[in-house]
Amino acid sequence: MLGNCIKKRLLIIALAMICAGSTMNLFAKEYLLGGKNGWPVFQKQYNITTGKGRFGYDCIQLASNSFVFDEYTDLLIDFEDAQMPVSDGDYTINRNNFQQTNQTKNEKAAGLSRNMGGLSISGKPGTFFGSEGLMGSFSIEFWLCPSIAENGEIVLNWESSKNEDGRLVFQVINGTFDKGHIKWELNNIFDMYLNAAGKNEVELKGSSKIIPDEWSYHVLSFDCETGILEYVVNGITEDITYITNERSEGGDVNLVYLGTPSELSICPEYTGILDDFRILRRPYSPPDFQSADNAGRIGHAQYLPVGGSFVTKPIMVSTGSVLNKLEAEMNIPSQTAVCYYVRSGENFYGWNDEYPEWKPIESGEDLKGITGLYFQVAVELMPDGNGEQTPAITSISLDFTELPEPLPPFVVKAVAGNGSVTVSWNYSVDDTAGGYYLYYGTRPGEYLGRMAIEGESPINVGNTSSYTVTGLENGKIYYFAVAAWSAYDMRVVGNLSKEVFARPLARLK
Repeated sequence: MLGNCIKKRLLIIALAMICAGSTMNLFAKEYLLGGKNGWPVFQKQYNITTGKGRFGYDCIQLASNSFVFDEYTDLLIDFEDAQMPVSDGDYTINRNNFQQTNQTKNEKAAGLSRNMGGLSISGKPGTFFGSEGLMGSFSIEFWLCPSIAENGEIVLNWESSKNEDGRLVFQVINGTFDKGHIKWELNNIFDMYLNAAGKNEVELKGSSKIIPDEWSYHVLSFDCETGILEYVVNGITEDITYITNERSEGGDVNLVYLGTPSELSICPEYTGILDDFRILRRPYSPPDFQSADNAGRIGHAQYLPVGGSFVTKPIMVSTGSVLNKLEAEMNIPSQTAVCYYVRSGENFYGWNDEYPEWKPIESGEDLKGITGLYFQVAVELMPDGNGEQTPAITSISLDFTELPEPLPPFVVKAVAGNGSVTVSWNYSVDDTAGGYYLYYGTRPGEYLGRMAIEGESPINVGNTSSYTVTGLENGKIYYFAVAAWSAYDMRVVGNLSKEVFARPLARLK
């Protein structure tokens, strides 16, 4: 008999040690954002996009300061959609021999031209190149990265004709490589204009050399208020003339007069990359955010100085969990920065931008006092001073501790009384158990009882090993189970014990 008791005790101790070991494994947890899991949909995000991070996973980085379609935009071609490079504008595609490439200046894609005809488009009525008659100001902007810069390569070409006093006049807007520069020719484009040679012809030419495999920002602009026609490269005016009757400042402006609408050819004979081609119905104005290279050339900053940010949705873990550390796999180029913030709570209803308070943290820092059923992460990304570099985050790992769920009692009994049942059990072998919940109901495995005088299921019976439930109906069977709650946080409840049952009866005396 003694031997059997010793064997039973050893078995209980062994089971307790095995279960305790599995419980300890529940302490350390990891929640991964990004990496092999991919990035979730964020609750909020501003000025960010995905790129390629470490190990080939998607990373979060700043979105490029690309051109946008606004009230002045007539046409925007950003090449983000391989099948439809025209992202905005009332133009149709006649021919598209561009290939999409990720060697881009802005966003994720650019257009690669292999001197095979480029892109030909036609404007619908109301667009700049789809209308006939007097036109106002305009600017044509684009980023260019040529593979070669051979003479005669054509970046832009538009040809049409107009009727002048019964005479058909040929019109041209043409941008061509000439000795390492781009030369612009505008013939019979401006109404009643004559140059010094008495012809309606204008030529503008860049002064800085266009270097193969380097991006440069180009603008051809006309201001109908002042008559200024200028060619801008990397933010610097390289050639300028006045389209006035006196060919100087202050004269009467000769306006643009376009004839029969015809197709616009973009890079019909060009080898290299083009990005963010845009036509605006206003003259050129310096971008809000600029950058300068080592040579002092000015252009659009690739990334906005205000940076970008994202906020995750509340991340549900388990009640009373403790966030120990946030660790990020990231690339932080010189002068760039990433700032992390976290907050937590047991219920995210009622959260807003200010509440609960965000706590600034560092990647890899040991954290204290961040507990709850929900964690939330906010991240700010900042570029370098010139707006040319972005940080990139491949993954964010949240290391947290879950409170262990205490083991249930191994032995449970139920004894029926008159309109009552007394349930008893052995104390849990788990020393994290702080008390017990008693579950009851009228169907096996369904503990939805509401009839007991002591309250509806489950009943918090405290740290005891026996409890009597009264107010039950004699002759009806009831089912019971017991679960332990944690001494660290009574909201953390362990698994249910085995089920027991009893049928209250009024005993005959």
